[in-house]
Amino acid sequence: MFMRILNRAEEALICLLLVSTTALVFMDVVMRFGFNKGFLWSQELTLYMSAWFVLIGASYGLKVGSHIGMDAFVKIFSPNIRRILTAIGCLLGLAYCSLILYGSYIYLGKIKKIGIGLEDIPEFPAWIAQGVMVVGFGMFTIRLLILLKDVIVGNIDCFRHADEAKDSMEIAKEIKQGEGLK
Repeated sequence: MFMRILNRAEEALICLLLVSTTALVFMDVVMRFGFNKGFLWSQELTLYMSAWFVLIGASYGLKVGSHIGMDAFVKIFSPNIRRILTAIGCLLGLAYCSLILYGSYIYLGKIKKIGIGLEDIPEFPAWIAQGVMVVGFGMFTIRLLILLKDVIVGNIDCFRHADEAKDSMEIAKEIKQGEGLK
């Protein structure tokens, strides 16, 4: 239940951020080049929305396996060795996420205590805008824990990732088959 809610929230947030960032940039370009006016705050807001999009998207990418894998070395081993190497990779990733989460938590706490606002939108608290570090790496940590659990119980033996060469060959095969039908 929790994971279903997390998945839906993650997908909705990614969609919302992508559409909002695109709309804001489009409106700003129209305003600047069409009316010689612009929003003073749009560049900073776009920067923060992009950061949220990227870090939450990284978590989503780990879930769906859309990260490009550098697995030529790992694939030469047996499934059991691949599981061990993947578990080590997960543990190293979790250690990295822990460091980022700890540092981000301390940093955001100090910014909140001081009461700093954004540069172009001073009314908006900077700790909320920069909270993406905790949210994004928190979600990435959850995804790594799920992956580690799947490796330990034997559901998978390596990271899920995009295999562009395989995908390209399948597309080429489909095109060739489509040409044969004509």
